[in-house]
Amino acid sequence: MGFTGGLLISRRDIPSLSLHKADTVIFRPPSIPRAASLPSAPCEQMPPGFGLCQLVFALTSCRMRSGTPTLTSLSGSLAILEVVVAHGSTRSIAAIARDLGVPVATAHRHVVSLVAEGFLARHGRGHVAGPRLMQLVGLLNRGHVVADAAAPLLHRLAGELGCVVQFGTLEGDMVTYRIKMGEGAGDLFTQVGMQLEAYCSAIGKVLLAALPERDREAYLATGPFPPLTERTITDPAALRRELDAVRQRGYAVDDEEVAEGLFCLAVPLRTPEVEVVGAISASRRRPFIGRTAFGLVLSRLQAVAAEIEVVAADALGRGSPAA
Repeated sequence: MGFTGGLLISRRDIPSLSLHKADTVIFRPPSIPRAASLPSAPCEQMPPGFGLCQLVFALTSCRMRSGTPTLTSLSGSLAILEVVVAHGSTRSIAAIARDLGVPVATAHRHVVSLVAEGFLARHGRGHVAGPRLMQLVGLLNRGHVVADAAAPLLHRLAGELGCVVQFGTLEGDMVTYRIKMGEGAGDLFTQVGMQLEAYCSAIGKVLLAALPERDREAYLATGPFPPLTERTITDPAALRRELDAVRQRGYAVDDEEVAEGLFCLAVPLRTPEVEVVGAISASRRRPFIGRTAFGLVLSRLQAVAAEIEVVAADALGRGSPAA
């Protein structure tokens, strides 16, 4: 499923599901092992659209403040790393040196250092992304970038609405909860890093509805689904109709389907290519009574989702989301 840490809840665990308290926290990836402990992998396995700006940020740990001198050697190594990642094993060190306008001996020293640290690996007569770089790429996915963009905006939203707000992504066929904050967060059983079945929550229904039809049908074929409450949608045909409605209206509702007395609204977060990368939700222990309250919560969720999309698109270096 691609999940590396945290609490996992699967269908077989549902009958014995217990409640836990959780603090306000952002899901963080585990530390990166040394190169010697990692398998080699070609650069072609890097996720499509991965931006080198995030890689530079992760490698340097922080951005230099304006006026602070930069490390020339680090800048040179990162420039060479970018060229190698972009061209794979097709460029020689001499060709890379010509592209960057540096002496071949200098480029060679940078490449040797990057290989020694596991960020590059020899492949034929050239070089490809090394095991340490591939491990970093696997950890620094879009979900983490979006979580960082979403955190301050969701904190503000939780204060405005006086309820619990969460951000989740789909990992395999499970929802991974990456952010949870707001009034009553400690009383809600979800935890940051937890995975929960997607069919029964508002976030999960938003993410399932956004899947390609083939993937969505494959998920539905695993039903019927275990009920968590008497209101849980367990029939695959009924869930299919619900997901169709979610896709058309642009939001999902959990009306006591995960836990009795728990009500939730969720909306998608999209990339500039209009791909759904996650969902945010507002939850509380009483219904959003009346059209005014429901409409207010929904409109605020949608507005904050739009703000997160802009910030995340800037962090990913992809421009503004499509309208």
